[in-house]
Amino acid sequence: MNKLLTTVLAFAAVSLAGIANIASAQDIVGDAKAGHAKVDMCLGCHSIIGYQASFPEVHKVPKISGQGAKYIISALNAYKKGDRKHPTMRGIADSLSDQDMADVAAYYSANGVVAGATLPAKPTVEPSAQVAALLTKGACVSCHGDNFSKPIDPTYPKIAGQHADYLYVALKSYKTEGNPLVGRSNAIMGGVAKQFSNAELKALAGYVHSLEGELKVVPQSRFR
Repeated sequence: MNKLLTTVLAFAAVSLAGIANIASAQDIVGDAKAGHAKVDMCLGCHSIIGYQASFPEVHKVPKISGQGAKYIISALNAYKKGDRKHPTMRGIADSLSDQDMADVAAYYSANGVVAGATLPAKPTVEPSAQVAALLTKGACVSCHGDNFSKPIDPTYPKIAGQHADYLYVALKSYKTEGNPLVGRSNAIMGGVAKQFSNAELKALAGYVHSLEGELKVVPQSRFR
């Protein structure tokens, strides 16, 4: 009995410690100024207009200036845990502490943001009948918002105006299974993406890209 009690108490202590660590991570406040000093590893891809990656296929790297801070943190943690399989991004995420992630996220969420600028409540570009049907089938607005830039959860991304080729590659990655280097593990997005053919995903990506959004590439002076 004493041995059992000791085991139970030890398990409880570990569980409480884990809860405390989660709460502590959630309490971390990002500092945009500190983040500016930590983004050197990001600039070579995300601060060059038109920059293209070649893995797993050629596509523009995503616009992250103006992206939601909590989404950026969530994405970095997904790379760190291996839920998103991308060797370069995992290597970068592995090097970041929770505070680093919060600071980098704070920096990019504010980078290039114009005070007072607002987006229309709904997209100003109407989808084709085909794309409208696909958007309804995927229930895309239920997570990303009516204008695809006001997600219902801050850990979801703004996607309006994002590069079409990046969106296409990202959507396909949710369909990929069993590849140690490519793929994203997310129950919601996996279920959505697997409903569509690649041609349909490309059509969706093209429409979302055509919309006015808050995302942008802000070049550094050294890259102008």
